[in-house]
Amino acid sequence: MSLMANSQDQETGSSPFLEVLKDLHSQYKSLQEGTVANYIPELAKVNPNLFSICIATVDGQIYEVGDYQQLFTIQSISKVFIYGQALEDHGRDYVLTRVGVEPTGDAFNAIILDEQSKRPYNPMVNAGAIATTSLIKGNGATERLNRLLEMYRRYIGRDVFVDISVFTSERSTGHRNRATAHLMLNFGMIDQNIEEALDLYFQQCSVMVNCRDLAVMAATLANKGINPITKEKAVDSCYIKDILSVMYTCGMYNFAGEWAYKVGIPAKSGVSGGILAVVPGQMGIGVFSPLLDGLANSVRGVKVCEELSQRLGLHLFECKGM
Repeated sequence: MSLMANSQDQETGSSPFLEVLKDLHSQYKSLQEGTVANYIPELAKVNPNLFSICIATVDGQIYEVGDYQQLFTIQSISKVFIYGQALEDHGRDYVLTRVGVEPTGDAFNAIILDEQSKRPYNPMVNAGAIATTSLIKGNGATERLNRLLEMYRRYIGRDVFVDISVFTSERSTGHRNRATAHLMLNFGMIDQNIEEALDLYFQQCSVMVNCRDLAVMAATLANKGINPITKEKAVDSCYIKDILSVMYTCGMYNFAGEWAYKVGIPAKSGVSGGILAVVPGQMGIGVFSPLLDGLANSVRGVKVCEELSQRLGLHLFECKGM
């Protein structure tokens, strides 16, 4: 099946590609396995039946089914884009002195650093994300937050905002993240201004997006850093390989190895129920469903991506034409 549809198909909604998404949505909407995230009080209030799938192609076409306009907080998916911003602010060599790129078998919120280098293992776990957030340039907290919101705008194509209730909830319950930050301060991985870095980290996770936004952000990465809808550059193309490499090896928590084996494309999940996946040169995928498995990944989201990879031959190591 072709991943691209002509304009007539898109206008009439008759694309066979769209039919695949409708079929997957129908197949998995009755799946009730998993639980919503409850360690952040505001996330525990979400409707567990919400479910959407969206695809954005690198030529700017959008396919979407379900609750694709429903807003939710981006959570850990933000780590992908903050890492890209840190790379642009400081360059690859410097960022590597503060954050490694090795997968870890520990939980995403583990209070642990690499024993030899004292760095966080990678930017996709909380320790690494706090470290990369602390690298974002700006003259004070307000300027740094505005720079991140502007970065999101380039990827999405519209202005975004921080959900204050979720931010406050995360800030008041983020004791493990504070402990991790103090551990990194002890080894010189972040500077003394811990509370400012943590506030920015909690804010970046509390930005409101929808499923369509996730797909467009993913498609921007698939399109060498150029937003396929607005044609605006969101990130320097020279850092796309860094971002996608770390997503591929570390983006799905302790499920990253099995994901690479079964699905075979770079991805990142968040505890609000989102999954963002990138098919380089072709498209971005966004899935939203708040019911999580024991590894904090969306149950429906994983199923949908596995099916999409199999049906459309998306695995990076698929031997096409054989």
